[in-house]
Amino acid sequence: MFVQEEKIFAGKVLKIHICTMDGTEWLEEVTEDTTVEKLKEKCLKHYVHGSLEDPKTLTHHKLIHAATERVLTDTKTVADENLKDKEVLLLIKKRPPPTPPKMADVSSDEKKKQDNKAPDKDAILKATGNLSTRHTDRTVTQHNIRDFQTELRKILVSLIEVAQKLLALNPDAVELFKKANAMLDEDEEDRVDETALQQLTEMGFPESRAIKALRLNHMSVTQAMEWLIEHVDDPSVDAPIPGQDSSGAAGATAAATPVPALGPNLLRSLSSQSSTEESIRQDELTEIFKRIRRKREFRPDSRAVIALMEMGFDEKEVVDALRVNNNQQDAACEWLLGDRKPSPEDLDKGIDTNSPLFQAILENPVVQLGLTNPKTLLAFEDMLENPLNSTQWMNDPETGPVMLQISRIFQTLNRT
Repeated sequence: MFVQEEKIFAGKVLKIHICTMDGTEWLEEVTEDTTVEKLKEKCLKHYVHGSLEDPKTLTHHKLIHAATERVLTDTKTVADENLKDKEVLLLIKKRPPPTPPKMADVSSDEKKKQDNKAPDKDAILKATGNLSTRHTDRTVTQHNIRDFQTELRKILVSLIEVAQKLLALNPDAVELFKKANAMLDEDEEDRVDETALQQLTEMGFPESRAIKALRLNHMSVTQAMEWLIEHVDDPSVDAPIPGQDSSGAAGATAAATPVPALGPNLLRSLSSQSSTEESIRQDELTEIFKRIRRKREFRPDSRAVIALMEMGFDEKEVVDALRVNNNQQDAACEWLLGDRKPSPEDLDKGIDTNSPLFQAILENPVVQLGLTNPKTLLAFEDMLENPLNSTQWMNDPETGPVMLQISRIFQTLNRT
């Protein structure tokens, strides 16, 4: 009796259940040492009822293990893929790779972007120049009631200048501010937005890592989430923020350092500083203030930037709109479509120092005392770059009373 050699050495025979996308099903018998490519070829021959005329047909299909949804490798054997008897495989045609766009299509896309670009003010005036004016007899009511949030920025800009000059009168001003800045950093480490933290932990991020991300990104959930995703494989992701272990003694020293008392005329005392030593000290303080501002520079909401740019606006004007409108997307959109007032340049302009409002603020004893506290100045700086932090400073025991007096004075004079 003659037995073929290949039958003697053949592995265990398995019956594999094959399914196709159109619902065709059959059993395919293979040995354990059969390669996946050979099995796929047998399946295709059964499926097309004959030989494969196009050799590319084999490479254009794949076998998928139905239970684990993994694609089988052509070069591996049935045993290597750990296939069992009666298991189900899917025979599926691969998706063709996307064809690269033609140059004509690219030019067409660019043209569409230009066509969809939002019109600027000059284009709107040109398009509506020939329209007749209607309802010219309608009386337009002028609202002289100023918004506190709008005016607060101007007030803070002017108060910062006053506080800088006041604190420069202290002979220990430079050392005082270095300690006060450390104290402020320590306070910021203790403040965490509970709502933002809950959103991140519900996404599955560890609490300690989420707290670090929020502190590094000014409590912005979107930017913190992007930071967490970018640093997921970073070995130092759980390392403490540099300088986080600063002691509370700095704050106590800064708060306890005496500051010259203020007389009834605050502006007169400010104009008296003229010595060379005071000028050098003030220059050094100015450098410290610049470092503080750089640390708290404005960061636009990335989602709002993308959404507004998709409307056709340029990135620079979108960032300006978000900066003017405190990262509020809807308000930024209205600003872009309107007269764009106030302008980004107006944000750095202070209030008229001779105005009754500013004079009333400077004459308030609580404000005068607060301006001698370095923490008040640093709070003003923080609110300029991060207006959403105003609520935190209103609740602070040192800066809260100052902000409350400014608000009361503004409301009183605004009504009169």
